[in-house]
Amino acid sequence: MGRITARRPITRITVGTEEGDRVARRSDTLTVEEPLEIRVGGTSLAVTMRTPGADVELAAGFLVSEGVISRGDQFRSAIHCGGPGTGGPLAGQTENTYNVLDVSLAPGVPLPDPDMARNFYTTSSCGLCGKASIDAVETVSAYDVSRDAAVLDAATLTGFPDRLRAEQAVFDKTGGLHAAGLFDAATGELVVLREDVGRHNAVDKVVGWAVLNDRLPLSGHVLMVSGRASFELVQKAVMAGIPMLTAVSAPSSLAVELAASSGLTLVGFLRGASMNVYTGADRIRVSEAEAVATAP
Repeated sequence: MGRITARRPITRITVGTEEGDRVARRSDTLTVEEPLEIRVGGTSLAVTMRTPGADVELAAGFLVSEGVISRGDQFRSAIHCGGPGTGGPLAGQTENTYNVLDVSLAPGVPLPDPDMARNFYTTSSCGLCGKASIDAVETVSAYDVSRDAAVLDAATLTGFPDRLRAEQAVFDKTGGLHAAGLFDAATGELVVLREDVGRHNAVDKVVGWAVLNDRLPLSGHVLMVSGRASFELVQKAVMAGIPMLTAVSAPSSLAVELAASSGLTLVGFLRGASMNVYTGADRIRVSEAEAVATAP
């Protein structure tokens, strides 16, 4: 697993055993969290806290979310930088600590506006930290997801959380990672899954995978996330041309508003045999639907 996980000594306390409270000392596996500075053309754009691994995908997906690129052919290459001052916690060492990534865009693709640069780092729980204003958050997508004709059965959708959980290899070791999975709406098959300490990073890695494989826009696909559906996750789905976002937990009010205005299907509390469809219910087929009185 390399730098994805780390072993640390802990004290394990169990209260109320037959012999009384039990204290044991052992090692525990933790999810690694380290900073990644994303540069474009040598100029710093943002610093995000992430789980190392798939850094190029993360950067590519981040650039899609920010509206810098919208197609795979606009992303040329990326390289980890080394040397003094590029090591985050290890700054001053000469070896490459793989915490700085410099992206090169394709010829003719405009560099990010200097005003886009984040004023401070993005934490693993926040995909929008550092934005200068609310207006800067409402990025305009190159794709119109409202026209996407994707439809799938509700019964197929209920199987997505278990499919996602079954593929979370690092979560099994640490219990400390979010997951994002991309499903084909036509077949219900899992296309790609990524894990990260930050839920927005996991989504960026999935979108970045699509960038590097020239799969944008991701029409006809469903994005499934292991946590809640926040505004920035809806925005990332729309920016990548994904027509459906499903989550095992709750959406925020702003997430629902953005989904409704964008024509994205938003599903929350997808657990067991039930789900809450907040927007775009016409994309979800039900069999022998029974009318139920609307609660006030």
